[in-house]
Amino acid sequence: MPADLTTGRARNLALALLALTQFVVVIDASIVNVALPSIGTALHISQDHLSWVVNAYVLAFGGFLLLGGRLADFLGRRRMFVAGIALFTIASLLGGFAQNETWLIAARALQGLGAAIASPAALSIVTTTFAEGSERNRALAIWGAVAGAGGAAGVLLGGVLTEYLGWEWVLFVNVPIGALIIWQAPKRLTESTSGAQNRAFDLPGAVTVSAGLALLVYTLVDADKAGWTSTTTLLRGLGALALLAAFTVIEWRSRNPLLPLSTFSLRTLRGANVVGLLVGMALVSMFFLITLYLQQVLGFSALAAGFAYLPLSVSIIVAATAASTLVTRLGFKPVLIAGLAFVALGLAWFSQVRPDGSFAVDVLGPSVLAGLGLGLSFVPLTIAAVTGTTPEQAGLASGLINTTQQIGGALGLAILASIANSATTDALTSGVRDLKVALTDGFSDAFLVGAGFAVAGIVLAAVLISNRDSREHSQAAQCGEVTVPAV
Repeated sequence: MPADLTTGRARNLALALLALTQFVVVIDASIVNVALPSIGTALHISQDHLSWVVNAYVLAFGGFLLLGGRLADFLGRRRMFVAGIALFTIASLLGGFAQNETWLIAARALQGLGAAIASPAALSIVTTTFAEGSERNRALAIWGAVAGAGGAAGVLLGGVLTEYLGWEWVLFVNVPIGALIIWQAPKRLTESTSGAQNRAFDLPGAVTVSAGLALLVYTLVDADKAGWTSTTTLLRGLGALALLAAFTVIEWRSRNPLLPLSTFSLRTLRGANVVGLLVGMALVSMFFLITLYLQQVLGFSALAAGFAYLPLSVSIIVAATAASTLVTRLGFKPVLIAGLAFVALGLAWFSQVRPDGSFAVDVLGPSVLAGLGLGLSFVPLTIAAVTGTTPEQAGLASGLINTTQQIGGALGLAILASIANSATTDALTSGVRDLKVALTDGFSDAFLVGAGFAVAGIVLAAVLISNRDSREHSQAAQCGEVTVPAV
């Protein structure tokens, strides 16, 4: 029996299911971080290769998001949502039973592929289930709160599971959740009936864009190890650009393109994706640097470091909830700019960390400030990214904003890890004997550059995102002039 989404309760239950999916997808990028030492010991994985337990997921997720979003438009959003979650769940089960390095990394890559299929399908279902205006703003506020808090919650949950149940459970925990989602999806979600399902599929475009994005993410995550100016990195980067250039030519000539280039004629969509890149650069690198400072300088255990993220998670949830009302009253552009300003201030505050610091003085305040900024940023950014699109483009727009944020995360992490490592090395070679002092110098420099990413986001949001689109969205939401969602 098909789901009936005509009542508010039915739509809220659908949103809860979709938000749960996004939570699981987001935390899986960070949940294994705390478990890495245990995984390395259990499966005899060298330190050099251990990072690929994380990178394999990031690589597949970032490389296939755009394809996943377009598949949802072509083949049905609910169908691809369930397929993605099924693949994610099976891969999680296989990963938990992994007996060696190759097995685990392959399972993590499959998890990333499943997430890349499910996540844009879920977001496109949200945008087409809830009517444009205040109703959709509230739904995206919940989505933004879950997405923002998921990264921090992953560290906490990973610490608890690894400490009390073993590293396998950072993967096994996805299995019952995935089974619940698959069971409930046909009852809570309707299938899309877009005419796009009957169009020819652009296979050359799909192959070139997926290969190009995957190679680009791989180049970025391995750049610090291989060297930014090394022949290997430069060749990989050129290869990724060549594939993406070939994709552009294919789309220009195709009668049924995977990514119609006319999509980029929407000013606000273009601006939102550029800003989304910078938000990803600031967000992922911030979590990475905070974790290292807590454990390497302040001496926190993995479990204590996880609990230290609670204030950050709570502030994201509070701010994302408030963002719904603010976007309705003020429009998405001013709220986004204000959120990025909070992020910039929080990261600038983090740059003042001390080698003899404490959680209360050096981490708590900037965590709350940056968390409020991230919560205020996610909701208007997502709204801006789908503004002006048709229901047939919902999966594409969702895949685009997810892709830019994922690539931004990989780029930001590569840049700031390189800056932190370089500053630490310089401090040690210049005569600093205390490792904590040298590490703090590196983290301080990296946090400051991260603040620069957020400031650049403010400038670009002011320039690239349409004031008119923002005002019209606010006016429509306040007057109740909403469109009927297409399902």
